[in-house]
Amino acid sequence: MATYTAPLRELKFIYHELLDGNSFQFLEGYEELSQDLVDAVLEEAGRFTAEVLFPLNLSGDSEGCSYENGIVRTPKGFKEAYEQFRKSGWTGIAANPDYGGQGLPKTISTMVEEMICSANLSFGMYPGLTHGAYNAIELHGTEEQKQTYLPKFADGSWSGTMCLTEPQCGTDLGLLRTKADHLDDGSYNLTGTKIFISAGEHDLTENIIHLVLARLPDAPTGIKGISLFVVPKFLPKPDGSPGPKNGVSCGSIEHKMGIKASATCVINFDAAQGWLVGQPHKGMRAMFTMMNAARLGVGIQGLGLAEASYQGALSYAQERLQGRAISGTKHPDKSADPILVHPDVRRMLLTMKCLIEGLRAMMFWTAMNLDIAEKAQSTEERRKADDLVQLMTPVIKAFGTDIGFQLTNIGLQVFGGHGYIHENGMEQYVRDARITQLYEGTNGIQALDLVGRKMGSHYGRYLRSLFHPLQTFIEDNAEISEMEEFVLPLAKAFGRLQQGTATVAQKSLTNRDEAGAVATDLLKLFGYVTVAFMWARMTKIALEKQADDPTGFYAAKIKTARFYMQRVLPTTSSLFAMIMAGSKTTMDMSEELFSSSEAA
Repeated sequence: MATYTAPLRELKFIYHELLDGNSFQFLEGYEELSQDLVDAVLEEAGRFTAEVLFPLNLSGDSEGCSYENGIVRTPKGFKEAYEQFRKSGWTGIAANPDYGGQGLPKTISTMVEEMICSANLSFGMYPGLTHGAYNAIELHGTEEQKQTYLPKFADGSWSGTMCLTEPQCGTDLGLLRTKADHLDDGSYNLTGTKIFISAGEHDLTENIIHLVLARLPDAPTGIKGISLFVVPKFLPKPDGSPGPKNGVSCGSIEHKMGIKASATCVINFDAAQGWLVGQPHKGMRAMFTMMNAARLGVGIQGLGLAEASYQGALSYAQERLQGRAISGTKHPDKSADPILVHPDVRRMLLTMKCLIEGLRAMMFWTAMNLDIAEKAQSTEERRKADDLVQLMTPVIKAFGTDIGFQLTNIGLQVFGGHGYIHENGMEQYVRDARITQLYEGTNGIQALDLVGRKMGSHYGRYLRSLFHPLQTFIEDNAEISEMEEFVLPLAKAFGRLQQGTATVAQKSLTNRDEAGAVATDLLKLFGYVTVAFMWARMTKIALEKQADDPTGFYAAKIKTARFYMQRVLPTTSSLFAMIMAGSKTTMDMSEELFSSSEAA
């Protein structure tokens, strides 16, 4: 059966040791952030997710959401769990104290987010979308909008959505048709239909606030003519309570492969009253505030699901008795050995373990830079941190979810045929993970963002935010004998990344297809190398502390790092070969030849 316990020792290691949690106290607003406080927050989040959310995961998937006459109801237990979640303050953990939030670093809220995603991804979709709406209004809204919506988002009594996609436009938002007409009081009437709206309608909160992309009557064509509007389900009264019903309705909910307890809705706007957020025709800028945060969050979803799948697979491998170890019986007192003794099962579990722990380090390192970009004292510190976040956002979203889906499949494989059975819980992780590669921009789009936008931005400045610390680490540790087996593979893989990046940049100057054809391979190369960087850093800490650790935590770190460097990082060689092959074999096939096998 699937099982989940929050990986608190791992999270504390990342925060306190790898990221040096004490350094957060030098950021504005975090001066009183003690180790005891951080540990207490993580421990309580671990308890809540394991005891309250995880027990609803399988039942929520089986029941799903129901839809009748425009009303959506979440599965049994979700409403009560959300009320506990809200009253415990989890909806406002990183929100500004000025609006009723707790004001904790995004690094900590992201760690909590991982636990929520592991325990019950469908549940996490509801508050997750609200965080994005909160960020957009905080950065781009008027003072009145902030005072109206942010306290309600922070206390969880209202929730938010992102309304981008329409039937005829997904990636190409320049094709959207939803229109916004001026009203005499300064507000707007919105008319149109949005699809695939996560948490677009539900019974968890007293109001749902939609952030909607639409066109003004005088809007230019394409994405330069898009504006952003805030459109509440119920119009707020002067006292802040929900008032009359707005012209917003749910036309249906989707019947999906996964995240079935999350309502994915068709939302209709029929002369719905809304208010402009930010400047006219500048809606994409404001919406990207939500989308970039959401893309990092989706990467965390991949990590969370992989962690839950690993825990279930490990527990099963320790208990399932099948056959005898090929090197000789290990448990003669039992009818058979646990499958954990078999090399191929160990290969699967170690592949999961090394990628999960490496991804976790990479993602929370990026989250820390989000905090630095917002709170650091110097402009230069903030800029450098933001550069790294900009570069890593598409990598975390795409690589994190590709690996998450791969690892949930491996977790199911450990179970054998029992993994394919719904009641055992493992196949749900596979289905839930599949959407993470699609929403908030498909992973192919993330690869194009990395290659087409981020690599060349500011003459390669974003690249330097990763390449410079990586090179410095290699130079500083290359002569340490204990580190050689970790630094040398990292240095070789980094060389492939540097050469691959330079080659793509050069070739694409004369042929843009060169970048497009290998963008996904290059993004994966970024991911594997960055994870190797994280493993080298973690290994250095573990080598220094393993002698005084009776638990074996640091010894396990070193052995897991060794597996990653020798059995996983060599993937960079094949990726490099594919990158250097270029676009010819991809683009040489004419459109007609794709269907040549169908000819008579």
